[in-house]
Amino acid sequence: MARYNGINHLAMITRDMDETIRFWRDLLGMRLVAGLGSKIYRHYFFEISPTDLIAFFEWPGDAKVMMKDHGVPSAKPMVFDHVSIGVECMEDIVELKKKLTAAGFWVSEIMDHGFIHSIYSFDPNHIPLEFSCRIREVDIRKRPQMKDPQPSAAALEGSEPQSGQWPEPSETDHIDLAVYPGEGTILAEE
Repeated sequence: MARYNGINHLAMITRDMDETIRFWRDLLGMRLVAGLGSKIYRHYFFEISPTDLIAFFEWPGDAKVMMKDHGVPSAKPMVFDHVSIGVECMEDIVELKKKLTAAGFWVSEIMDHGFIHSIYSFDPNHIPLEFSCRIREVDIRKRPQMKDPQPSAAALEGSEPQSGQWPEPSETDHIDLAVYPGEGTILAEE
């Protein structure tokens, strides 16, 4: 089984990179660690944690998405509901609530979800954000829990990966394993 170490990056869209930099770097305090560009777009990366990044493609002609409440279904096609960014402790939640409020952004009350405390807001691109800190006494990673009164059939099989659900790769499969250069190779140059 592959060993995962976090989200390398989420790739979002902005129509104003400077506004996005001001929010993610200057307000939230996430370092701008890489920037790529071409004649038609920019692609910038911000460090969330030592293993996690959030990236933005700047497409100036794109319309800003409509604001959608976190966790509320929509009749429109959606790709995701919201991004939840983990913070270390409740003091971080309070600091972010104060910073976002002072900067004029809507921020929810602090919510107790049983295993995390969270606040909700939006970035300037209308991306729905949640900032969450774990409640240390309730660690769903160490002790998974299924509290859905009507769990799906696959959920009833348990929390661990189930073998036999997908075909296994075979030695006779011809898969191209060459590594091809992408636009980011410029970042490896001295």
